[in-house]
Amino acid sequence: MAYVIEGETGTWEVVIGLEVHAQVISNAKLFSGAATAFGAEPNSQVSFVDAGFPGMLPVINEVCVEQAVRTGLGLKAQINLISVFARKNYFYADLPQGYQISQYDKPIVGEGELLLDLDDGSTRAVGIERLHLEQDAGKSIHDMHPSKSFIDLNRSGVALMEIVSKPDLRSPEEAGLYLTKLRSILRYLGTCDGNMQEGSMRCDANVSVRPVGSTELRNRCEIKNVNSIRFVQQAIEYEARRHVEIYENGGTIHQETRLFDSARGETRSMRSKENAHDYRYFPDPDLLPLVIPAELVERIRAGLPELPDEKKARFMADYGLNAYDAGVLVAEKTSAEFFETVAKGRDAKIACNWVMGDFFASLNATGRTIEDPPVSAAHLGAMIDLITDGTLSGRLAKDVFALMVETGKDPATLVEERGLRQVTDTGAIEAEVDKVIAANPDKVEQVKAGKVALLGWFVGQVMKATQGKANPAMVNDLLKAKVLGE
Repeated sequence: MAYVIEGETGTWEVVIGLEVHAQVISNAKLFSGAATAFGAEPNSQVSFVDAGFPGMLPVINEVCVEQAVRTGLGLKAQINLISVFARKNYFYADLPQGYQISQYDKPIVGEGELLLDLDDGSTRAVGIERLHLEQDAGKSIHDMHPSKSFIDLNRSGVALMEIVSKPDLRSPEEAGLYLTKLRSILRYLGTCDGNMQEGSMRCDANVSVRPVGSTELRNRCEIKNVNSIRFVQQAIEYEARRHVEIYENGGTIHQETRLFDSARGETRSMRSKENAHDYRYFPDPDLLPLVIPAELVERIRAGLPELPDEKKARFMADYGLNAYDAGVLVAEKTSAEFFETVAKGRDAKIACNWVMGDFFASLNATGRTIEDPPVSAAHLGAMIDLITDGTLSGRLAKDVFALMVETGKDPATLVEERGLRQVTDTGAIEAEVDKVIAANPDKVEQVKAGKVALLGWFVGQVMKATQGKANPAMVNDLLKAKVLGE
């Protein structure tokens, strides 16, 4: 997915690496028993450990460890059987301990990869550098009082997986594809809900530029805590162009941390970018090295679900779908399951067209989700059966589908109630065909003279006269016989 910035002195390539903070799905925090539910009253889910009380000792949550291993396996990454928790020291009001328990040089998960699904149906691998576990900080609230900041420690100590990509991304669009795919994998695995609006998945984007053809990695700027895929793409676009402008004016990019202002569509400086030694990492003396039995890793591996890439390959092989359609259907586990229910025992391509076409459109139009759809998979499948057995034409099926959305009734009931059954009585159809032919002798002569495409107009007139109920194939055959003698 080529993306270059045309500058006055030449063309520039953007180099992007993403750090995603994904909140682990667990009932308790990483090192305490406090709850993790979203939306609780401020400071109502805080243990003494989370609040940094002196003498309180962290106790690791085994579920969080298993979730990290499961995610690593889902990313085809190396699982490190021995990892170490370290203290990352910095002061901020919402970090009551004065340090964050994280992992530094010995993370729980090493290198892996993620496949981007490109628009042309091909894929491209992006490297995963590492995944490590760490505790979240609290939340500082600056807009509730003119001169004071409030602190909510409900998030303090919540388990995060920081998933760090290699600097392999080359465009804002690729960054969007990466985040979409990563979120899909996390949801399939059940390790993070991927809800960026609630802050359970946040992204830091590291951006630099270099002349096209160069292989050097120049100074990068990190854009912190962007909370939507669209904003990540906008932030990268703005930041890359800012770098190009500075370089072309003879300036220098200094490594720094920046924030994205979504209202203005621009980034602004937050602080100079710290290096690892600024945080004075050292192994946490309250926590022993984390040792994971190899048998546990294999048990988790054996219990992995079918993930998006494998499901996509199966949909292409078993159902004959193209790469694009299969990719869209498997992006969410729920949409893949819906499709398979509709397609079971039926023509998969017809099922795919209805699910991706009218059904997805109905979700958008009604504002409902696939978990609470306006038309159930069973009803949509039953409607496709009525098309297959000739009860409904394609045109009538669209009318029936709209009524299914409106009423929630099953298609067979609607066909009977509304009299929408397709007309397959040859005599009745022939009578309408004869009327149209008799009313348009000039057009009949044009068809006989070679303007065969005009037959489509005749078909349309018959369908209009029968309110779309005539069988289109029968209409077409009768017209050919009567006008062309075929």
